[in-house]
Amino acid sequence: MQRGASSPSEYGDYYVWGETSTKSSYTSENCATWGKSMDSISGNASYDAARANWGGSWRMPTASEIYELIDKCEKEWTTMDGHNGYKVTGPNGNSIFLPAAGWRGGTSLYDAGDYGGYWSSTPDESDTRGAYSLYFNSGNFLRYWKYRNYGYSVRPVSD
Repeated sequence: MQRGASSPSEYGDYYVWGETSTKSSYTSENCATWGKSMDSISGNASYDAARANWGGSWRMPTASEIYELIDKCEKEWTTMDGHNGYKVTGPNGNSIFLPAAGWRGGTSLYDAGDYGGYWSSTPDESDTRGAYSLYFNSGNFLRYWKYRNYGYSVRPVSD
């Protein structure tokens, strides 16, 4: 079982889209879902890192749920415990901090502190190399397409 983040401001682990454990190197050659036509992986413990590692009803959010986060929540670029990121507050007043954890490619960590990428469970139906994510930096907060082999963060949701 992966440890993940132990506080809201920690970066946590990085996952390839559709895989449930971390890697030492993030490449298309070692990405199990690269080039595979797939449906949403939300809640499927074989592919959903949140369900596989946290269990219960935890799962990766869908692209639609990311749109809801973008469209219906207040967002503030801020710093928590020395980490940059967004405090996101929903219509019900609940909030979450999403650290700008950067991303992993090959054996390197890129853009930590400046950029955040969080996987959704939704693949791109027209390109089997990609999936959708939440992308942000200090000036942007949007749904974004990324190659599946990059190591991105996961912040689970629960039904």
